[in-house]
Amino acid sequence: MADSIQETTRRKPGRPKEGVELRDVILDQAELIFSQAGFNGAKVRDIATGAGVNQALVRYYFGSKQDLFDEVVRRRGLVISAARHVSLDKLLAQKSHLNVEGIIRSYLKPQWDMKYSGPNGAAFVRLQARLHSELDEHALHLRSEVYDASVKRYIDALCDVLPDIPKDVISVRMAFLVGTYMFMLNDLGRLNDLTDGQIGDVGQVAMLDHLTAFLSAGLKAPLP
Repeated sequence: MADSIQETTRRKPGRPKEGVELRDVILDQAELIFSQAGFNGAKVRDIATGAGVNQALVRYYFGSKQDLFDEVVRRRGLVISAARHVSLDKLLAQKSHLNVEGIIRSYLKPQWDMKYSGPNGAAFVRLQARLHSELDEHALHLRSEVYDASVKRYIDALCDVLPDIPKDVISVRMAFLVGTYMFMLNDLGRLNDLTDGQIGDVGQVAMLDHLTAFLSAGLKAPLP
């Protein structure tokens, strides 16, 4: 009985889980719900209930629903961007080994690691795909804020190893790359449909290998 009362007490709205920052609890729950329902379909009430807090606390920490969504995107999106910067720095320090395949794998891997880091990492990847399909000005600005600095560095690195391809062409191909990997990362590639069920689960590493090879070939393709 004592254990039951204690558990009930822990779940009262407004009480954080022990040992966990309340702010992160709210962000984790918001991440799951935004990834499932999208921005318009998600309800702050459901996020608060899932986090075990009241709506007033959500507003206290994050303000509006839009502010909460933006913070969810920034929290892991900036982690991915930072990992890309660090990985590219390591590659650039070994110029003799710099090539297209290495640059592309360096760009893709933080996203792959995020997807397979747990339920919330996978939820963020789904949320990110939703964000990339939005065309309103706010979504475009948010994507630019979180990702553009790292993407532009990778475009510059690709220009260095592909001197015969103009920067504007590499930039267009980089946009193709983003669309392709977001599609495949979210398991939308219909691999088993197209192969009559023969492929099965390709696996994290094998899929990254296939995509690296495919996207690198596209970036290196001769000019039309």
